Amino acid sequence: MTSHPLLTRRIAVLAFAATATLASQAQDLKQGLKIAFLPKQINNPYNAIAGSGVETAAREIQANSQMVGPSDAGASSQVGYVNTLVTQKQNAIILAANDPNALVPYLKKAQAQGTRVVAVDSDVAADGRTMFINQANSEGIGRAQVQLLARLIGGKGEFAILSATPNATNQNTWIRWMRKELRKPGYQRMRLVKVAYGNDDDQKSFVEAQGLLQAYPKLKGIIAPTTVGISAAARYLSSSPFKGKVVLTGLGTPNQMRAFVRNGTVTAFQLWNPSDLGYLATYAAAHLVSGNITGKAGETFLAGKLGRYAVGRRGEVILGPPTTFDAGNIDQFNF
Repeated sequence: MTSHPLLTRRIAVLAFAATATLASQAQDLKQGLKIAFLPKQINNPYNAIAGSGVETAAREIQANSQMVGPSDAGASSQVGYVNTLVTQKQNAIILAANDPNALVPYLKKAQAQGTRVVAVDSDVAADGRTMFINQANSEGIGRAQVQLLARLIGGKGEFAILSATPNATNQNTWIRWMRKELRKPGYQRMRLVKVAYGNDDDQKSFVEAQGLLQAYPKLKGIIAPTTVGISAAARYLSSSPFKGKVVLTGLGTPNQMRAFVRNGTVTAFQLWNPSDLGYLATYAAAHLVSGNITGKAGETFLAGKLGRYAVGRRGEVILGPPTTFDAGNIDQFNF
C-alpha cells in the first residue's frame, strides 16, 4: 500500500517537532554530565529495563551514563558501589535502594561533595536524597493489587503475598496499603495468611511459592508485587496441580509474563513501564544538577518525551498509574 503524501509529510513534521522539543530541553541542561544508575540488583530484568531508560535519556541530553550494582539484593550490598561513585565524582546518582537506611550515611557524603542523589522505585530516608521518582502512587498500587485479586477470586478465600526482601521500602509500603484495603467493607471473606520473602532471587522465590501452596491447601491466590517473584511463582504454578485453581497476580513485565498469560497460568497482572521510570529519573537528576529545580514541592520540569512533571511533598515525583495486563492487551506491549 502506498502512503499518502500529505500523511507522510504530517508524520515527518510531527517527528521533527518532537526532535526539536527534546533538543530544546537538552539546551536547558548542562552538557557532559556524569550520571550513574545503581539498581537493587544488576541481573534483575526489571532493573535492566529501567537502565535502558536511563541510557536513552542520557543520550538525549548528551550525558554520560553507567549502570553498576550488586548481583544480590542484600541491604549492605550497594554500599561499596556508592563509595566508588563518590570517588568518581559523579554529577548524579540514581538508585533503587535495598534498604531505606543502610545507604544514608554514604549518600550524605555524596551530597556533601555536590553529587545529586535521586531515588527511584524504592526510596531511601529523605535526608539521603533530594528527590524520589515513584513508579505510581504507593497507596494506589497497594489497593489496586488487592482489588484485582478480589475480582479474580470472587472476593473470598485465603491468599498470600510473595514479596522481595523484608527491608524493601517499596514492597513494605505497598503491603501496608494492601492491609488497609483489606479492612474496608467487602473483603470480609478474604484472609491474608502469609507474607513470604523470595529476596528478589529467582530460585528462592520459586521455592517460596512452592512452599506457600503446600503449606496452605485452601489457598486461592498469591500476590507477588515483584517482577522476579511473580515470574518464578508462575513458572512453578504452570507445571503444578494448582494451575487453574490458584490465582497468581502482582507486578510483572509483559514480556516475562506473556507465555503464562497465553497458557492460562495467569489471568491478569499490573505494572508501569520501567524504562519510563529510569528515563524520568535521569531528566530529574539532570535538572537538579543544572540548577533548574531544587526538589521543592510545586516545582515543575520537562522530562523529554514524557512531558512536564510536578514535584510533590518530600521531593516525590509520580510517573503515573499502573496498567493492568491480560490476554486482551498484553501483545500491545513490548518491554
